Amino acid sequence: MKLLSPALAALALMPAALAAQSVEIETFAGAASVPVSPEKIVVLDIAAVDSISALGVTIDAVPAVTPPAYLAEVFAAAQPVGSLFEPDFEAIASMAPDLIVAGGRSQKQVEPLSKIAPTVDMTIWEDVVGEGRARLEAFGKLFAAEDKAAELVGQLDAAVAGANAAAEGKGAALILLVNGGKISAYGDDSRFGWLHTTLGLPEAFPDLTAETHGEAVSFEFVAEVNPDWLFVIDRGAAIGQEGEAAAAVLDTPLIAGTKAGAAGQIVYLDSAALYLAGGGIQSMLGTIAEVTTALEGAGAGN
Repeated sequence: MKLLSPALAALALMPAALAAQSVEIETFAGAASVPVSPEKIVVLDIAAVDSISALGVTIDAVPAVTPPAYLAEVFAAAQPVGSLFEPDFEAIASMAPDLIVAGGRSQKQVEPLSKIAPTVDMTIWEDVVGEGRARLEAFGKLFAAEDKAAELVGQLDAAVAGANAAAEGKGAALILLVNGGKISAYGDDSRFGWLHTTLGLPEAFPDLTAETHGEAVSFEFVAEVNPDWLFVIDRGAAIGQEGEAAAAVLDTPLIAGTKAGAAGQIVYLDSAALYLAGGGIQSMLGTIAEVTTALEGAGAGN
């Protein structure tokens, strides 16, 4: 991290000093008092970019990453300020932002960023849907957009109810992440576990180990579990990495021979939305719609 010049440091402190009003919102670290309706904002967490932009708020700076397609215009209109893990402190300070929103992959930078401008940690961790809803409501309060936030929360609740109804009697599911030629499975207490716990999808294998990066499994394991559904996240596609696509990796007799394979119930989710922006309101609504559409298009489980 570069040290700020005295001039830039003084400039960076001006928005906080000039803030006439503040509002208390809930963050990952607890309650925080921040400037209300900040005009110039830097957002270094993609889930936060998702939810803030859904409220109609203009974002001035974002990380220099390839975003999910639905956020492409938001990212194109904003100034890039370093990576998710290593923000460009000098560029951020020169903007003199009123507020910096960090979290997730940028969480470790919250403390040093707070030396530039008020910074909030809006990480979404274990309860993706619950925390995602809470972050959206906090952003609604912060940007005086409570009505829009409430409308989106209503859409989320309705979508969850629809997914639960669609999941009834449709069989059990296994969530797989494909990374290159390797596959990992995720259970109900993982980062993708809300597909089970919130959407009502029974687990095909309830004994998966809780791991941030999933439990490494083999094609033989998937064949033995023999799920009714496979919901697949392609990590390479999510981060714009070249390599063999998930569909090609899973194109094996062992996968094809599962109930999911035989019934055409292998669902390739919008991986960038789920992997990069998980917990963002648009990400959640999109993923729920994908799952619900797949379930509604199928007959009763075996």
